[in-house]
Formats: sequence, C-alpha cells, structure tokens
Amino acid sequence: MFNFFKKSPADNPAPDTAAAPAGEAPKSGWLDRLKSGLTRTRDQLGALGGLFSLRKIDEELLEELETTLLMADCGVEATTALLTELRRRWKQDKLETGEELQAVLAEALRTLLLPLQAPLRVDSHKPFIIMLAGINGAGKTTSIGKLAHYFQLQGKSVLLAAGDTFRAAAREQLEEWGLRNNVVVISQDGGDPAAVAFDAINAARARGIDVVMIDTAGRLPTQLNLMEEIAKVRRVIQKADASGPHEVLLVLDANIGQNAIAQLKAFDKAIGVTGLILTKLDGTAKGGVVAAIARNMPKPLRFIGVGEGIEDLQPFDAAEFVDALFTNKTSA
Repeated sequence: MFNFFKKSPADNPAPDTAAAPAGEAPKSGWLDRLKSGLTRTRDQLGALGGLFSLRKIDEELLEELETTLLMADCGVEATTALLTELRRRWKQDKLETGEELQAVLAEALRTLLLPLQAPLRVDSHKPFIIMLAGINGAGKTTSIGKLAHYFQLQGKSVLLAAGDTFRAAAREQLEEWGLRNNVVVISQDGGDPAAVAFDAINAARARGIDVVMIDTAGRLPTQLNLMEEIAKVRRVIQKADASGPHEVLLVLDANIGQNAIAQLKAFDKAIGVTGLILTKLDGTAKGGVVAAIARNMPKPLRFIGVGEGIEDLQPFDAAEFVDALFTNKTSA
C-alpha cells in the first residue's frame, strides 16, 4: 500500500523570497556561510599564507606547497597539474613574491574547477525526474529536503518518492521533509523500491508536478546485489518515462576525501551519474577533493552543502568557492 503525505499550506506557509532571486539564498548570507563552512579546509591550507609570505619563490617553497595541497585532499593528479602551471607561470611571468604566486594558484584553481560549474535546469521535461544515490550517511535524504525547498523558491511544484523502502527511519525522515516543505511524499512499507519510483512518476504526471525526486537506499559500491537493485530502479524509471531519469545525482560526503573518486566511478558505471552533490564541507578539512573530482572525473557539481540549514545547499560556483578558500573575511 502506498502512502501519500501532504501538509496543509496554512500549516506551512511559503517561504519569503523577496530578499533574494528565485531559488537563491541572499547572496551575502550564502557567501558568509560558504566561507564559514570552508573554515577547516581553509585552515588546512593556512600554511599557504605562511609559505607565500616567508620568502621568495623557489623549488623548496613549491615542494612545501605541493605537500599542503595533498594534505587538503586535492589528490596527486590535481596537485601535479596545479604545480606544473605554477612553475610555468613562475618562469614565464618572472614571478618574485609569494603574493604573486598565491594569485596565480587561485587563478589556476578556478580554471581547474570551472568545468564543474553547471547549475541544474529542470525546465526541459515535466515532470523532471531526478534520481538520487549514494552510500549510507552521505546525506541523500537531507539533500532531497533542501532541494525541494530550492525548487519551490523557483516556483516549481515538487513530489518526493521514498525509495528506501526497507529503512523506516529513512521514510520517516523524508516524510518529515515533505511536511516541512508542504509537498507530497509517496512511500511504501517494504517492497520494491522500483515500484515506488514507478508510482511516483505516474502520480507526478497526473498531478501536473514539475519535479519528482526519487530517494534510494544507501549502498556501498562493493555490494553488487544492491548496485544491481539501483540499476533496476533506473530501468523502471525509463519504463515509466522513456526520457527519464533526466538527472542522476550522486551525493558524496566531503569527509571521505579521495574515496569520492572510487564511489563516483562505481555509481557512474551502474546508473550513469549526470551530476554531483557534495555535502558536509563544513565538517571537513578535505574540501580539496573538489579539485580531485575536477581532474579525475569532471562531472557537473550541481550543489554543495556547508551546513544543516535548509538554505545551506546551493549551486556550486567555482569563483566563489576559490575565494572562500583563500579568505575568511565576511560581509558586515
């Protein structure tokens, strides 16, 4: 038996969006939260300030810089690429001061990350079907709740599907997000998660819903039977809508660092990942993993999360991210 949950609009009034463009938190507030959220990664990179200010540029300085980038989980490939560019610019532009080198590093990092900057557009289909996947604890269900809020700010109607049919806590959490956002949640006690996805798409179509988001149970890439199960969910979505899913989002916990690459490769092979959500950047010193992703598997980084608040999940912007890594100054 499928369950439908919806809260009365009177019990959960629409959020006030007058202070910001549709779908966005107030810009200054988001930038402050981003800088605050990246504090631990910025502290990991804090040695950069000392490196750049202590002496003129030399190979010893570059080697220490390499170690610092690796400690921030930028990964070997990305770190090597950044250092190669720094050495080239050092010689070509005759850089002398650490301040000049830091500016070049920020520029090189922005260039590396820019291909990841690709905001998610949901106007191409109705309903626009989003499938979410990831390991246990990555933050899938919470991300779905925040995304529901994000899309509602854009004026979109949303329906949620509780595809984790065996964990009561997961269903309850999604249902709570449904109540909080005043959206329908379709769930089932036990049974086939693919059936929940199928029913959710049909319900969204019948109700004229703009966006349907399908949660899935957390699983490790090594759990082959569960990876096959999620592949089945994708196939069933295609049966319900031949053009879907229109986005397959993999939710990654920033705390896992370099393991994010292995997870991305495994899930991409199973379900064809089209975009990423990187959560919990506020709790890790491994924010450099964004550079590793850009170098190894540059899938669009649709959203990043830097806190527990409903607006602490926002579209990734390469320039904002790099600026937040190199300065902790916030707006007044």
